Amino acid sequence: MQRLNFPQYTFRFKNSENKTLIFDEVRKKFIVLTPEEWVRQHVIQFLISEKKYPKSLINVEKQLKLHKTVKRYDIVVFKPDGTIYLIVECKAPSIGITQQTFDQIARYNLVAKATYLMVTNGLEHYYCQMDYENEKYVFLRELPTKR
Repeated sequence: MQRLNFPQYTFRFKNSENKTLIFDEVRKKFIVLTPEEWVRQHVIQFLISEKKYPKSLINVEKQLKLHKTVKRYDIVVFKPDGTIYLIVECKAPSIGITQQTFDQIARYNLVAKATYLMVTNGLEHYYCQMDYENEKYVFLRELPTKR
């Protein structure tokens, strides 16, 4: 897999039915290794190792009801009170980050009401803090580290 713009992490792999699988320590199971999953696993390690977010507050690939449709978010970090602290949208490295990507995560956030948003393709990372009062997001250099 392609080298990403993250620190180097150690992952567990296995092969099954001619597919490479990677172990997801949040979901506690092996997942088919796709380019997007490669990015997702790096983000999980980044959130746990660099940003010190507790693994117990991280959720991966769950459903979110948006109006009458069901969407699937990549990664969410909860606050201890159960509200959403961060939503992460992961794309494969070959997919550019566009306004459409931000529109997608903004739609998810209509329901989620997260404090922070992260959009990444593993090579480029964008971090935003929500300003609900002025109905906009403010771009940040990096995500805050969990205290």
